[in-house]
Amino acid sequence: MKFPCYASKPEAPRGAVAELIFFSGTMDCGKSTLALQMDYNHRARGRGGVRFSCNDRAGGSVISSRLGLQTDAVEVIDTTDFWDEVVRRRTTGLKVDYLICDEAQFYSPGQVEQLARVVDEMGVDVFAFGITSDFRTRLFPGSQRFVELADRVQVLQVEALCWCGRRATHNARTVDGIMVVEGEQVVVGDVAREAGQAEVTPEQIDASHPVVGYETLCRRHYMRRVTAHGPISWRAGISCCRSTSTLAFGTVPAEAATN
Repeated sequence: MKFPCYASKPEAPRGAVAELIFFSGTMDCGKSTLALQMDYNHRARGRGGVRFSCNDRAGGSVISSRLGLQTDAVEVIDTTDFWDEVVRRRTTGLKVDYLICDEAQFYSPGQVEQLARVVDEMGVDVFAFGITSDFRTRLFPGSQRFVELADRVQVLQVEALCWCGRRATHNARTVDGIMVVEGEQVVVGDVAREAGQAEVTPEQIDASHPVVGYETLCRRHYMRRVTAHGPISWRAGISCCRSTSTLAFGTVPAEAATN
C-alpha cells in the first residue's frame, strides 16, 4: 500500500523552530507588561532567558511597566553584540533559550540583524517589543529592520486611547507642555500618568531645563496638533518664541473641548 509522499514527513511540533517576533504598538499599550509576562511564562516552564532593555523610562538597566512591575535587564548600548552575549553565557554553562528585548525601537539595524542570526543559527527565540514610529511619524531604524526581518509582526491587542476616546495611533512629543514635530529622534520622557494630567506645572517650567513628555493621539488630533491641553498649551503664553498666544493658565481652547 502506497502512502502520500507527505506521510513520511510529519510536521514539526509547533514551537520547535525558533522565531524572531516583533510586538509593536504605541506608547501605553502594554508592551513592557507583556514582555515581563512572557519572560515569567517561559521561565516557569524551565526555559532560560536573558532580558534586554534600552533607555527604559525608569532609568538604569531594567524593564519597567506603567503598572508598577519591574525587573533587572541588560542595558543595550551602541557596542552591544547579541551574538557575543549569547555565546558568552552558553560557554559558561548558562542555558539561553530565548531573549526578551524591550524598547527595541532603539536598537540599531545591525543589532537587529544580530538577533536574526541568533534565531537562525543558535535556535534562540527572540521576543522584541517596541514602538514602530517616532513623534514625527517616521519609522525608527531599528523598528524598520524588525519589520523587514521578523518572522512575525504582532500589533498588541490592548489599544492606547487618545484624549478624545478614539484609538491612539500616533506618539506626540511635548516640550514644556507644547507639542513639537521637530527635534532629535530619541529623547527619553514619559506619558502623563492619568487622563488629563499635565506633564508639568507652571512652577516646574525652566527655560534652561525643558520638560519632555509624550502623549498618544489619534491621527486626527495628531495632524491638528491638539493634545489633551488643546492646540496650544496653557504654557504657551510664557514663551513668545514658541507661540504668540496669550492663553491664560488653565484655559482649554474650544478645539480640545469639541473634538
